[in-house]
Amino acid sequence: MSARGARLAELRLAAMLLTRLPMGRLDPAPTLGAARWAFPLVGACVGLIGWAGFAAALALGATPAMAAGASLGAMALATGGLHFDGLADMADGIGGGRTPEDRLRIMRDSRIGSYGALTLILTVALWLAALAAAGPLAGPWGFAAAGALSRAAIVAVQEALPPARPDGLGRLAAGRSRAARAVLAVLALAVLVFGGLAGAAMLVAAAVAALWTGGLAQRRLGGQTGDVLGATQVLAETAAWFALACALG
Repeated sequence: MSARGARLAELRLAAMLLTRLPMGRLDPAPTLGAARWAFPLVGACVGLIGWAGFAAALALGATPAMAAGASLGAMALATGGLHFDGLADMADGIGGGRTPEDRLRIMRDSRIGSYGALTLILTVALWLAALAAAGPLAGPWGFAAAGALSRAAIVAVQEALPPARPDGLGRLAAGRSRAARAVLAVLALAVLVFGGLAGAAMLVAAAVAALWTGGLAQRRLGGQTGDVLGATQVLAETAAWFALACALG
C-alpha cells in the first residue's frame, strides 16, 4: 500500500472508531495507534455536522437554545453517543468504587448508576447552555475547533497514560505516535492563529479538561481505558464551548 493509501486507510479507521458514518471495510486495517493522528480531523468533521444542525434550526426559526439541542442531537447521531457512555461509566466507577479494581469492574457494568446519570445531566446541560450562548457567533470555525480539540484531548491522554487494564481499548490505544504529536502541534497553532483570544480560551479549556480527566484516571484507576477516553472527549468539548461562550460574551 502506498503512503497516501495508508494515510487514507488510517483516516477511515479513525472515522469508524469515532463515528457511525459508513466507511466500508478496511482490508488490511491499520492499527489503532497508527490512526490516532486523524482523530482531530474526524472531530472537526463531527463539529461541522453540529454546525449544520445549528444553522438549519436557526434558519427554520428556532431559538438559540432550540438550535443548540438540534446541534447536539446531530452530533450524537453522527457518533452514536459513544463518548457519553464513557463519561457515565467513568463517573459511576470513580464515584462508586473504593479500589482501582472495584472502579474498573463497575465501569464495565452496562447499567448506569446515580453518579453517571447526574454527571451526564449536568454536563449536557452545561454544553447546551454554552452552545446556545456561543453558537450564533461561533460559525463553522467554532464548531470545527471544538470538535477537533476534544478529539485531540483523547490523543493527549492516550499518549500520556498507560492502559489501566491488560485488555480492552485502552491497551490498543496506548503508546506514542510522532504523527499524532505533530498533528496536535499544528492544531494548537491553527486554533491560536485563526481563533485569536477566543481560540486561545478554547485551547486552554480543552487542555485543562484533558489534564484533569487524565490525572483523575491515573490516580483512581492506574491509567486510561476506553471509557476514560470517551469521558475526556465530552468534558474537553464542553469546556471548550464554555470558554468560547465566555470569550465571546
